[in-house]
Amino acid sequence: MRRISVTVNGRQHDADVEPRQLLVYFLREQLGLTGTNVGCDTSSCGACTVLLDGESVKSCTVLAVQADGTDVTTIEGLARDGELHPVQRAFHEHHALQCGYCTPGMIMATVALLNEKPNPTDTEIRAAMDGNLCRCCGYARISTAVRRAAAQAKR
Repeated sequence: MRRISVTVNGRQHDADVEPRQLLVYFLREQLGLTGTNVGCDTSSCGACTVLLDGESVKSCTVLAVQADGTDVTTIEGLARDGELHPVQRAFHEHHALQCGYCTPGMIMATVALLNEKPNPTDTEIRAAMDGNLCRCCGYARISTAVRRAAAQAKR
């Protein structure tokens, strides 16, 4: 076991983890943050995307011990004071989901994109979403939601 200290959604957590435990399982099983989904366990789908020190990462590719001393944001950490994050709101308003399984990862990848590029082109949106798969609703509504969130952020 290894002792780690990580800030998740603004809250400090000290925990013992197995050296081989993936960050996604630490978040889900030890912290109870089940919004981060396990989709494929091969880093192909992006359902487990979180922000690690502000960068979009697939938490199935990061060991919990690698997150020691970092700041992690999950889907549960986006809303503030009962208000959805603008990206969450845009996904809801533009029906950019169907079953919802990929949605947390898509939203987290979008937040990272808009933090880096507040006014992304369609090509930049497609490139940012390239590592996230949706098998239900397709990508047109997702792209619309990303563009809408970017437009709302400019206000």
